[in-house]
Amino acid sequence: MNRTAPVTATAAAALTLTLAACTTSGATDDGDERPLVLTTFTVLADMAQNVAGERLEVTSLTRPGAEIHGYEPTPDDLVRGSEADLVLENGLGLEAWFDQFTDQIDAPTRTLTEGIDTIPVTSGEYEGEPNPHAWMSPDNGRTYVDNIRDALTELDPDGAQTYADNAEDYKGDLDQVATDLDQALEAVPERSRALVTCEGAFSYLARDADLAEAYLWPVNAENEGTPQQIADVVDFVEDNDVPTVFCESTVNDSSQQAVARESGAELGQTLYVDSLSQADGPVPTYLDLLRHDAEAIAEGLTQGEDRQ
Repeated sequence: MNRTAPVTATAAAALTLTLAACTTSGATDDGDERPLVLTTFTVLADMAQNVAGERLEVTSLTRPGAEIHGYEPTPDDLVRGSEADLVLENGLGLEAWFDQFTDQIDAPTRTLTEGIDTIPVTSGEYEGEPNPHAWMSPDNGRTYVDNIRDALTELDPDGAQTYADNAEDYKGDLDQVATDLDQALEAVPERSRALVTCEGAFSYLARDADLAEAYLWPVNAENEGTPQQIADVVDFVEDNDVPTVFCESTVNDSSQQAVARESGAELGQTLYVDSLSQADGPVPTYLDLLRHDAEAIAEGLTQGEDRQ
């Protein structure tokens, strides 16, 4: 993953030509006259839609399945940005391209991780910087929702009560997911309470669930494990008797397959972090993503009982 993926000069030139033929009426191409809220990726779009209800049009800049760290905005993305009334980002360095993107548009922006108790990256080029995957904690999700509520209220003060009510209802759903996550992971035996993934994207979930964490590469790094990374993770798996290792939907799992082969662990179900699935897929919503990952991790780690 390339942390410094710029909006290219070609894209910027194409935007200039395209915008020359556009009006600035505030209406989107589909004729929807509601204010447009643009988010950087699908997880944030789903969260924002739950708070916005029907008062606003909410859409994600990136599509389901997209890898967000090194995304390169297209001319069409820049046009959509020019039509937006508000742009919501995760922040914490997740969208390395964001500042260059917003330099091309006039919409106000809000960062949804303000107020989060962050966890530092523990290795790699960005060691010591905050891990950006804060939404992987349902407890942190409540902070995201509060920040979304405040941003939408600032955009549309007449909808303040709607946004406040929707936010409270949604935080109640997140509380239930947090309870379900705790219950699912309670069954994991103490000797197997270690989460091994491709990218270090699960620090917040691991903190919530009291799981040790190991991974092939840190955040915002190239998504292929080196021989040394593979060897280190194999050692961790063997030393901690980890029954199952995991990989995320937006990265290549070949290195984790090698870990499984060399350590004797299973390669578990695909986990989801940076992107939701299509509507008919396994994680069409943020709540589904959290539930799926908790259940997959619990199922994989409880296999340790069978290895004793």
